[in-house]
Amino acid sequence: DASLIRAIGLGTATLFVIGSVIGSGIFLTTGIMATTVPSASLLLIAWTLGGLLALAGGLTYGEMGAMFPRSGGVYVFLREAWGPLVGFLYGWAALLVVLSGGIAAVAVGFAEYLSYFLPPLSNSHVLVSIPLPFVPSGVWAISAGQLVAVGAIVSLGAINYVGVRSGNLVNAVLTVAKVAGLVALPLMALLFTRVQPSFTPVVPGDLVRPAASFGVAMIAVLWTYEAWYFITYAAGEIKNPQRTLPLALVFGILALIGIYVTVNLGYFYSLRIDEMQGVTRIAERAATALVGTGGATFVALTVVISTFGCNAPAILAGSRLLFAMATGGVFFRQAAAVHPRFRTPHVAIVSLTAWSSILALSGTYEQLFTYVMFASILFNVAGGLAVFRLRALMPDRERPYRVWGYPIVPLLFVLGSIAFVLNTLVERPMESLAGLGLLALGLPAYWYWTRKERGTRNEE
Repeated sequence: DASLIRAIGLGTATLFVIGSVIGSGIFLTTGIMATTVPSASLLLIAWTLGGLLALAGGLTYGEMGAMFPRSGGVYVFLREAWGPLVGFLYGWAALLVVLSGGIAAVAVGFAEYLSYFLPPLSNSHVLVSIPLPFVPSGVWAISAGQLVAVGAIVSLGAINYVGVRSGNLVNAVLTVAKVAGLVALPLMALLFTRVQPSFTPVVPGDLVRPAASFGVAMIAVLWTYEAWYFITYAAGEIKNPQRTLPLALVFGILALIGIYVTVNLGYFYSLRIDEMQGVTRIAERAATALVGTGGATFVALTVVISTFGCNAPAILAGSRLLFAMATGGVFFRQAAAVHPRFRTPHVAIVSLTAWSSILALSGTYEQLFTYVMFASILFNVAGGLAVFRLRALMPDRERPYRVWGYPIVPLLFVLGSIAFVLNTLVERPMESLAGLGLLALGLPAYWYWTRKERGTRNEE
């Protein structure tokens, strides 16, 4: 990564962690969770446990990030621990659907909330209908919202294209703005308390009956914390990464736990549990209950900023993953190019931006995203186990930071991820198997690129 600029300091790296995670989930999930877990105490425990699991992962990945302070993050950890094939399959899943599909989904969500202020930009407002026999409905419909989503993706891709500093600055500004908007909600609840929540003590006997429901609620929590590890992808552009990366992960995840728990307290002081159950746009409902229709407008504006800002670090992180794969010879070599003026992996940025835009226009990314989630969680297990394997394989390698609480902390991260894998397998068996099928499609691609790389080296 010698040609990339190390321009990300501790403050902006911490904001990168926060900005990568906070999208639309915190504004939407608690009402759905309340349907299966109608207890304020248990819901707060779920949000806290989800954050602690992410923190265990952050402490674990911090050691490996300090060992390998270069672009690629989890892809590099898996490649070093388990070999190039496992690393490639992780990158394949991330770039094919997980990262790109996440960018597309967040951008479409941004467009939907923007239509709150500009109704013609709604996803239901179809602009073009193209008959296509291979589309399930027989017609490929492109909505105004999808075009807005593409515009958002392209604009953030352009910002990242012209320099890591500009992309990082945009992320920092938008992260501060959306955190300020989120903090306003519990402040409203303090000033205009509407209900007094009942925080009942939770004893072991109380957990037996709702254990299965609690597990379902935890799925929503864990996905709302998803993406805390994106900062590892950009390690090649972090100043003093051996120190900065572990600290940014810890500070960022601790801040997220504080934000999420505080916002949920705001919900509980705004609405009764029965009023929350099944409400998708819980933040709007809570703000409206506290201060009227102006509260809903404020929340909608905060979500617009939050969803737009969430994709700034995602594009930066995803393009660095693609760059690392190309550098390692398991992707098109052009994606390893660095712009001579802007010092960014410009081909990787354009590629990720283009593919994410196609997914946003296709309207099928949500189904693909569901299919690959099982495989994505499976790689979390491999990532957690990687710290144990690397200690065995490379006992003498310098470790500027060693995971606190080893081996308990990484083991908790692994066990939590395994529980999530098993739950997904039981609850969504078809999607889980389809996710493994998508991974299998990466095998011929891996064979092609490694064969091509060997041929290129022989010629040289």
